[in-house]
Amino acid sequence: MATLVKSHHTPSLRSMMEDFRNKDRFFDKLSVNGELLPAVNIRETKNHYKLEVAVPGFKKNDFNITTEDGMLTISAETSKEEKEEKENYTRREFSCSSFTRSFKLPDNVEEDHISANYQNGLLELELKKSGKNTSSKKQIKVD
Repeated sequence: MATLVKSHHTPSLRSMMEDFRNKDRFFDKLSVNGELLPAVNIRETKNHYKLEVAVPGFKKNDFNITTEDGMLTISAETSKEEKEEKENYTRREFSCSSFTRSFKLPDNVEEDHISANYQNGLLELELKKSGKNTSSKKQIKVD
């Protein structure tokens, strides 16, 4: 099993999985500096990490998913405007939504083999593992 490193303000996959397993509040809305963040479920299988991001109201082309220097960043931005003009009135409504979530990737993720699918408000990412063991936990013998 890979070791994921938790860094300040950037949750790792491992820390998110620990939150999911250990805390009832995991499903509360997450917020950083007042910005609401979409909920993320993370599962680890033998060959993959799977992320499910709840992001209703977006379209496929609203998403920007990148990896750089061992970080996976998922962001999206959308805006909508409706305008109705009648003889006696004008109605104009608009809304904007955006978010950014970043995760530190374990060393055993193949960044060239990450796939994403968006359907019915759920963004699913599959991150293929390389198969190499990156465990940093070692037993040290005391002499």
